This record gives sequence, C-alpha cells and structure tokens, in this order.
Amino acid sequence: MIKNNIETLFRRDRGGKQKMCLIDNVILNGFSILLLITLYVHFLLKTEEKPVQQKLYIYTLLSTILLLILDVFSRFDGNLGSIYPVINHVSNFLLFLLNPILPSMWLLYANYQIYHDEGRIKRLLAPLIVLNVINAAIIVISQFNGWFYFIDANNIYHRGPLFFLSIGFMFILLLAAFDLCVRNRKRIYGKQLFSLLFFPIPPIVGTILQIYIYGLSFALNAMTLSLLIVVLNMKDDVIYTDHLTGIGNRRKAESVLKESIKKSSQSRTFSLVMLDIDKFKEINDTFGHEMGDNALKASALLLKKCIRSKDYVARYGGDEFCLILEIYHYKNLEVVIRRMNNYIDSLNNSREFPFKLSFTAGYAVYDYDSNFGIEDFINQVDMLMYENKRIKTNTASLDLQYLSK
Repeated sequence: MIKNNIETLFRRDRGGKQKMCLIDNVILNGFSILLLITLYVHFLLKTEEKPVQQKLYIYTLLSTILLLILDVFSRFDGNLGSIYPVINHVSNFLLFLLNPILPSMWLLYANYQIYHDEGRIKRLLAPLIVLNVINAAIIVISQFNGWFYFIDANNIYHRGPLFFLSIGFMFILLLAAFDLCVRNRKRIYGKQLFSLLFFPIPPIVGTILQIYIYGLSFALNAMTLSLLIVVLNMKDDVIYTDHLTGIGNRRKAESVLKESIKKSSQSRTFSLVMLDIDKFKEINDTFGHEMGDNALKASALLLKKCIRSKDYVARYGGDEFCLILEIYHYKNLEVVIRRMNNYIDSLNNSREFPFKLSFTAGYAVYDYDSNFGIEDFINQVDMLMYENKRIKTNTASLDLQYLSK
C-alpha cells in the first residue's frame, strides 16, 4: 500500500499510456542545477569587471537554473491535495512564459561575440521583446482555452493544439543564432566558433527527444551541456581576446607567431603584416574616444574580412594591428594588400565616419634561414612600418609603393 502511494506521488502520466517518475527528473535536473551553480560561483568569485559576453552568459546560466527548478515543480501530475494543483499550474505557467528567454539570451550572446557592438544588442532587444510578449499573451489565453497546454480536473498536464508553436519560438531563435554564426564564421576563431555552432544542437535534439519520450526533461539538461561546452572555451576567449574589437590580443598574436615559426620549413613559411591607423591621436582628440573606439572596431572588422579562416588577425596594442598569414610568396601577399585597399575605399565611400580611415603598414615573408625568433621578426616588420609611416603621403588606402619588402 505504501509502495503504491509513493509510486503515485512520483509518476507523471500521459493519458494513462506512459508514466515517468518524478524522482528521475529530480535527479537529472538536480545534477544540472548543481553543475550550473558551480559555474555561477566560479564567475562570482572573479571580482574584476566582467565583459559584456560574460554577463550575457551568466544571465543565460541563471535563467537555465530557474527553468530547471520550475521544470521539477511542473511534474506533480495526478496529485490532488490542496497544494499540488497550485504548484502544477504556477510552475507550468512560468515554464512556458520563460521558455523563449533562454534562446533570446543566446542570440544576444552570439551577436555580441561576432560584432562586439553593444548598440547592435540594444537594437536586437526590441524584436526579441515583441516575440516574448506574443508568447506571454498566448500563454495567458491558454489558461482559458488550452492553446499551449491545459491541466485537467485530475491535475494532469496535457499538450494543447498550439503546443508546437511554443517549440517553434525556441527553434526560430536558436536557428537564427546558428545562422548568424555560420554567415559570420570568418569573424570567429577556432574553439569559439565550435562552441557557438555547437550550442543549439543539444537543446534542439533534446527537445525532439522530449516530444517523443514523454515525461523526461531532455531539453533543459541538454542546454546545460551546451553551456558547459561554452564555458570550457571561454577561458581562452578571456585570456586571448581583445574585448573592444573582438579579435585576438597581443598575447594570442605572439602565441600564433611562435607556433608559425616552429612549423616553418625551407619550402613553407608564413607572412606577417604590421599596420596602424594613421593620425589616430587626432581622431581621438577631434572626435572623441568613442569615435576612436568605433574606428578600432571598424578596422578590426575590415581586416577580418581581408583574410581567410586559416589566417589570423590581432590587435597588437593601441591602434596597431597584425596579420599572420599562411602566405610565403610576396605576390600573394600583395593580393591581400590590394584587398585591403578595396575594403578601405568602400568604407570611406560609405561615409560611415566623418574622416577618412587609412593605415600605414609594413610586411615581410618569414625567412626560414634567418633563424629569427618572434622578437627579431616583429622588429623587422615594425621597422618597415615606421619607415613607411615616415615617408607615406596622406592617402585613404594602403599604397603598395610604400610597402617595403
């Protein structure tokens, strides 16, 4: 008799056809909650100011914890005491209400990782708020007509005729983030690209499983896996990323250079381009530091467009950038320089800035026989750049005649 009562308490029923134990979800969700709380404490103990992408990640993490807790409380089906129906109604209502929040946060995170532009985040908020308001309106109406779901007189949860619309909201947002990453994959590097592209896959697969295997919380626990993958790659992102421009920093550039020199051979080396923005101090003094920051962001984006996925761009310091290219012939290197010319001309013709953006650069193909280390090679290219700056005329593009070999 006692055993039967316990089983009744911890089982979820779908039309008498399928029963799942509440205790299974408590264990599964509880494990995910503990894991996410551990991650949250890890971020909390970091007292330094957190970059925007870390804040967005933390908000996503906290939202997942809340939804996992609500998911547990939404599984008291068939229990008719004074409190169970209230718990079932409130938790299911909040669960459906907050469901689009997670993919919305992820879309904001992916957008910022690509563009590193808070203005774009603010503009993206409006359509996301509209979508969440539409979802909320349907959920409120569902309390009366059961569009998304309904709970019957026996306190049993049932899917409504528009249940898949709620799933659709989540899929649209996750796939929008995935599409954004695919279309802008040249702006993203290595592990970061993998985590951004991988993120939507587990929750989508988990949701599909949850549709057909009724009763177990696959989707939210799959989301936990995605968040874990992201945080495993976030350490490198924090250490090696320039957070203003979103490209690599000096530390990462030197790491890539060291590896490139190590892999060089007599027949296959690489190229290094060092360049800085002309009259950057005047831009800051005349138009303000915010405009100067925008010029740095635009320069980083322009340089990322000029290279292939196997090449590397970094902000080396201040207004100075470097490109590390898998190119070992000068004629191929000049193709990249001409491509920069075209992008710079296009940017200036667009009149995005109240000034003409231009660069001075120096470049060289690494000479394997020189046995140069990192500092020697950087100094060689740096000297070419500063010599070119000394003799360069005021131009809106990278003039090949001033790029020494």
